[in-house]
Amino acid sequence: MTEFGGHGIGRKMHMDPHVPHVGVAGTGARLRAGMAFTIEPMINLGSPAVRVLEDRWTVVTEDGSLSAQFEHTVLVTREGCEVLTRLP
Repeated sequence: MTEFGGHGIGRKMHMDPHVPHVGVAGTGARLRAGMAFTIEPMINLGSPAVRVLEDRWTVVTEDGSLSAQFEHTVLVTREGCEVLTRLP
């Protein structure tokens, strides 16, 4: 599933950079301290093919298989990273 991914968080909800679900290690934007973004994996039991319903918000799998999506917000720090949405 390559059409969706995470995104930057800043003064607006959905900002650059786009954070794809797939990629090649060592490519893409270089992470720097102070960057905040979401990680939004989608896990499908069947095919990765999806479609968006008429409401332009709901996403379903093409083959009708079960799917789940969740989101965490991550802050890049000088020491590594902090998951801001982690439960205590």
